[in-house]
Amino acid sequence: MINIVKFQKDLNIKFKDKTLLTKALTHKSANFNFNNEKLEFLGDRVIGLILSNKLFDLYPDENEGVLDKRFANLVNKKVCCDVGWSINLHKYIITGNTKKIITIKDEKIISDCCEAIIGAIFIDQGFDFAKNFVLKIWKKKLEQSTTTKLDPKTKLQEYSLKNYKKLPIYRLVDSKGPRHNPTYKISVRIYGSKTFIGTGNSKQEAEQDSASKLLKYKRIY
Repeated sequence: MINIVKFQKDLNIKFKDKTLLTKALTHKSANFNFNNEKLEFLGDRVIGLILSNKLFDLYPDENEGVLDKRFANLVNKKVCCDVGWSINLHKYIITGNTKKIITIKDEKIISDCCEAIIGAIFIDQGFDFAKNFVLKIWKKKLEQSTTTKLDPKTKLQEYSLKNYKKLPIYRLVDSKGPRHNPTYKISVRIYGSKTFIGTGNSKQEAEQDSASKLLKYKRIY
C-alpha cells in the first residue's frame, strides 16, 4: 500500500482530494476503471501550456521553429520520465503486479504518471500552483534548453530569417536507386549565397546535408 502522506510531504503538497492523487498514481494494469489515463491527457496539456509560455518569455527573439525544437526537447517521454524519477514517482506508482519494482527503464509508466500528477495538481490546487510546481521540477531541464543543439536545417533557417527575412530555398536535384534504398540530391541557397548540394537516403537527410555545407561555408557554428 502506498504512503499518500509521505508522498505529499515529499512534494510539499497537501491534496484536498486524496482520491484524485491515488488515481493519478494508479496505472491501468492495476484498475481498468480507476486509473491515471485521463489525468495524463490533461496533465500533458497543462505542462505544454506552462513550458511553451516559459520558452516564449525566455527567448523573445527566436522564431517559431526554434522554439518548437526547444519545446520538443522539454516534453518528450524521456524528459518526463527523468522529471518523474527526480521526484521519486517510481516509489509510489500502483501497478497490477504488486511485486513489480519500477525502474528507470519503465519510461512510459513513469512519464505517463508524471503527466497525470500534474493534471491532478491542476484540478486540486489550480493553475498558478501547478505552474509553480512544473517550473520548479523542470528547472534543470529548462536551464539545459539554453544549450539545445539545433540541427543544420533549423540553424540555417534561423540565420536566414534573422539576416534576410527570407527562408532558405531547397530544390530537388536528383533521385535514384531502388525504392527501398533511394539516394536524393537536394540543393539549398540563401539570399546572396552560392548553391550547395547535399545527398542522403531521404529528402530530409539530403536537406540537412546541404544546409550543413552552406553553414560550414559561411562559418556559422
